[in-house]
Amino acid sequence: MILVAIVAELLEEYTAAVARAMELLLSRAPPRIFPRRVRFLVLRSLPFASPPPSPLSPPPPFTVAAGTR
Repeated sequence: MILVAIVAELLEEYTAAVARAMELLLSRAPPRIFPRRVRFLVLRSLPFASPPPSPLSPPPPFTVAAGTR
């Protein structure tokens, strides 16, 4: 079962990498090679093709409670 989980994780990462590569290739290809409609359909059907994740929200500010001695 552990091996299956490892292979599944590798396939997920591979699929995401291929999707990013396809996005890059299609975005840089001249329109005469891939018309806009074809490019749109291919990019829309890619798995894991989404905008980059938004940056994590900053941690809450550090507060120091005034204590008495």
